[in-house]
Amino acid sequence: MFYAAWTMGSGVSYREEPCRSALNRVRGMPFGWSLNPYMGCAHRCTFCYVRAFERRADRPSDDRYGTSVRVKVNIVERLRAELARRSWRREAVAIGAATDPYQPAEGRYRLTRGCVEALGAASTPVDLITRGPLIVRDVDVLVAASLRAAVAVTFSIPTLDPDVWRTTEIATAPPRQRLRAMERLAVAGLRVGVGLAPILPGLSDDPAGMASVIRAAQGAGASYAWCNVLNLRPGTREHFLEHLARDWPDQVARYETMYRGRAYLPDAAQIPIRRRLRDALAGTPLDRPRPMRTPRTDVALPMAPSIEQLRLAL
Repeated sequence: MFYAAWTMGSGVSYREEPCRSALNRVRGMPFGWSLNPYMGCAHRCTFCYVRAFERRADRPSDDRYGTSVRVKVNIVERLRAELARRSWRREAVAIGAATDPYQPAEGRYRLTRGCVEALGAASTPVDLITRGPLIVRDVDVLVAASLRAAVAVTFSIPTLDPDVWRTTEIATAPPRQRLRAMERLAVAGLRVGVGLAPILPGLSDDPAGMASVIRAAQGAGASYAWCNVLNLRPGTREHFLEHLARDWPDQVARYETMYRGRAYLPDAAQIPIRRRLRDALAGTPLDRPRPMRTPRTDVALPMAPSIEQLRLAL
């Protein structure tokens, strides 16, 4: 059952639906919990790994993905109730693992803002990843939360190449806008970093291009960086390769060979990419992210870097 549905001028429809719970338990990751105020993402990136989850759930993973977004209208209330439980141990919460928390709908619903306020009030560490410059609106609540627990904001900027960005990130803000947002947060005293994710072999993995992202992020106040290489699980694979054939037909055979029989590139193929990032970081103060830790109540709470998925980090 949903409360209401409406459509933006972009053609994306929004379904206002309540959720039963706000926090999702996560296993095998550096953070214990994830939180997503929205399901579905209007950014509709061709490489989005969430398309694989949508296919497994028998939902559209093709061009229809992102044209319908679920808005969890009661998530702030549910979150406050869950954080108030005596059993809550203030483990780190990752926001944006399955959808961008600062996609356009946030401008209307302000659910991510409400969640950050609730987590801050509960002295719970927050790790947030986004492509949305709208986050600058919430500098005040992010800073307030950082006074009570660790807060880190990662901006996903896989490339500064205008053609690669425009072609693969269908409805995202330009990378330079994200960098300006990063700088605004850094000036406010927040810990910010950059995630080059996903790196697309043959399209955005060249040393000069990766180095340019690192230099720009450093200039915007980033203090850490990590990268992740494209994965092509069923759902994402079909959609990405279809768009690749349209936009870069000369790359199709290469990708079909690299990813034949696998969703992830083998380590041997990823080592050169990780090495390029290490080379780009050489001589800069940027570091790898370290896991957040559950805060103690008897000491001042330090800032900490992002703990977004690090399986393929440096």
